[in-house]
Amino acid sequence: MIISALGLDVGKKRIGVAGCDGTGLIATGLTTIEYRSFQQVLNQLKAIVLERQVQTLVVGLPYSMDGSLGTQARHVQKFATGIAQALNLPLEYVDERLTSFQAEQLLQAQRLSPRDHKALIDRKAAAIILQQWLDERRQPGKQRSSPPTEPEQIES
Repeated sequence: MIISALGLDVGKKRIGVAGCDGTGLIATGLTTIEYRSFQQVLNQLKAIVLERQVQTLVVGLPYSMDGSLGTQARHVQKFATGIAQALNLPLEYVDERLTSFQAEQLLQAQRLSPRDHKALIDRKAAAIILQQWLDERRQPGKQRSSPPTEPEQIES
């Protein structure tokens, strides 16, 4: 079954957005949204969702290196839940540890300065997040682990 998904790398200033191809095999960075207000981000995402006929929202959850969910993870969950509800889309999380680092490495391999291309890093990180999710879906018999969705389940 082919599914159209949108991957998000949610930060405090920017949100990287990625989509997948029609086969559901390859994730590609689409855009980076500068965060000015929830409504402004929602409006931009709504246009992308309609244009691409998105069926699932996949959001990177920033676990701490010890595997716990901290303050930033709670902010991401609150934001993602609000966006998913407003767009009436199912929400899934992917462990996004080191995705920004991987994205920076990709830029450096292209001889681009990560410092000068922050929006591109966010877009690439969103593509890595979505690609992880797509790859997990293709592994037969492997159960996807989804982090807790309710804030009261989160340890500080």
